[in-house]
Amino acid sequence: MTTPHYIDGRWVEGQGSDCIVVHNPSDGLPFSELMAASTRQVDQAVAAARRALTGWKAVSANERANYLRGFAEQLGQRRDELIALQMRNNGKPRHEAEIDLDDAIATFAYYADLADQLPGKNRDVSLAAPGFTARTRLEPVGVVGLIVPWNFPLVTSAWKLAPALAAGCTVVLKPSEVTPLIEQAYGQIAEQLDLPAGVLNIVNGKAETGAALSSHSGLDKLSFTGSNGVGSQVMRAAASQCRPVTLELGGKSAIVVFDDCDVDQAVEWIVAGITWNAGQMCSATSRLLVQEGIADTLLPRLQEALEKLRVGNPLSEEVDMGPLTSQAQWLKVAGYFATAREEGLKCLAGGKPLDREGWFVSPTLYVDVPDNSRLWVEEIFGPVLCARRFGSEAEAIHQANDSRFGLVATVCSADLQRAERVADALEVGHVWINSVQAVFVETSWGGTKGSGIGRELGPWGLSGYLSVKHVTRCLG
Repeated sequence: MTTPHYIDGRWVEGQGSDCIVVHNPSDGLPFSELMAASTRQVDQAVAAARRALTGWKAVSANERANYLRGFAEQLGQRRDELIALQMRNNGKPRHEAEIDLDDAIATFAYYADLADQLPGKNRDVSLAAPGFTARTRLEPVGVVGLIVPWNFPLVTSAWKLAPALAAGCTVVLKPSEVTPLIEQAYGQIAEQLDLPAGVLNIVNGKAETGAALSSHSGLDKLSFTGSNGVGSQVMRAAASQCRPVTLELGGKSAIVVFDDCDVDQAVEWIVAGITWNAGQMCSATSRLLVQEGIADTLLPRLQEALEKLRVGNPLSEEVDMGPLTSQAQWLKVAGYFATAREEGLKCLAGGKPLDREGWFVSPTLYVDVPDNSRLWVEEIFGPVLCARRFGSEAEAIHQANDSRFGLVATVCSADLQRAERVADALEVGHVWINSVQAVFVETSWGGTKGSGIGRELGPWGLSGYLSVKHVTRCLG
C-alpha cells in the first residue's frame, strides 16, 4: 500500500522510518506492507482536524446522523471484502468476522439515532434562587485522538468513531500496526460520502506514531483501548496536558458456576468465554470458579469440549477457533505454558503450541490453580483457562473480586435470585447471567479498578465526547 494514511481528505504516502509488515497468522506469511506515518504527518492530521472542527460542529446533529447512516450502509455494501480481511489478517473464523462487521454496522446506526435525539443547543435549567436564569449547552469536546487495538479492529474503532462524529468532534484515528488494513475502509467511506476534509484522519504506525498522537498538544481528548502497560503511558502523556482520557484496558475476568447449573449449558458458556477470538479479549473469562458440588462432573466435560474444538485456518476450513493474531502474542502465550510447567500446574487440556505453520495454540485448561500463580493473576490474552473450586456464595464473590482488574464477569446458576445477588456484588463493569458474552450497543462497556476509566457504547459513549456548558444570566 503506497498511500495508507488519510489526512485532510487525501490519501498520502507514509514518511516515517518504520515499515509495517502485515501477516496472515494462519501461515505466518506476510501479504502487505506500508510505511508508517511520520511525527510531522501526525502534526498534519491533528492540524487538519483542528481546522475542520469549527465547520463540523456547526453541522446539524441530524446531518451528522445522515453521515453515520452512510457509514453503516457502506460497511454493509463492503461486507464480503471486510469479512475476508478479518479472517486473513486476524485469523478469525468466519462466524466471528461476520459478527464483528454486524457490530460495527449496528454501532454507526445506533449513534445516528442518538444524534437525531440530541437536544437543541440550549436547554433551560430551573433555579431555586430568584432573579437568575440558566441554560445548558451540550458541545463537542473538540479534536480527539483514537487509538485502537488489534484484537477487534473495525469494531473498537466503530465504538469510538461513531459517537465522536455524532457529538460533532473531529478525529485522528491510529489503528494497530498488527492490523492496519481494515480501518482503511473508514477513510474510503468518508471519501464516498463526501465527509468534509479533516473530520476523519487516519495515521498508521507503531509505538512512535502512537506516542506522537497521545502526547500531542493539539488534542482535546484521547480515547485508548489496549494493554495496561501502554495505557499507563497514554495516561501519563494525557496528564502532562491535563487532557481527559477514556481508557479501556485489560481484564482477568471470572466466570462463576454454581452447582445447580445445567452442566451442558455451563460448558458452552465457559468455552465461549475463553476461546472466542482465540481468547484474545480483554473480557475473556479466564478464571473459572466452580462450586465443589459440580466440579467433578463439569471439569471432565469441559476438558472433552476443549479437546474437540476444531482449530485451524479459517480461510481453508470450517473451524471453531483460529490462530493467535501475531507471532508476538504466540510467543507470549507459549511463555505462559512454560511458566505453568515450572509452577507444576495440573493441565487437563492443551498446554502447548500446535506443531503446524502459523501461530496456533491449543485451547488449554489448568485446574486447582493457586491464587498466587502467575497464570491466575496475569492477563494472558490467549485461550488459557484456569480453574479453582469454591464452597459458598461468599467465597465465590471474594475470589472473583480478588483481582486488580474489574472489567466483566459471568454468573451461571439456576437460582436467578442468587445470580442477580452475586452480579450486584461483583466489582466489575459488566456481568452476564447464564449467557455467552453478548455485547449490545445499547449497553455500556468499561471497567473498574485497573480495567480503565470511562465507558463506551450506549448513551455513555456519546456523553464521553460531549462537553457541558452552563450559561447563567442575572435578570436584574
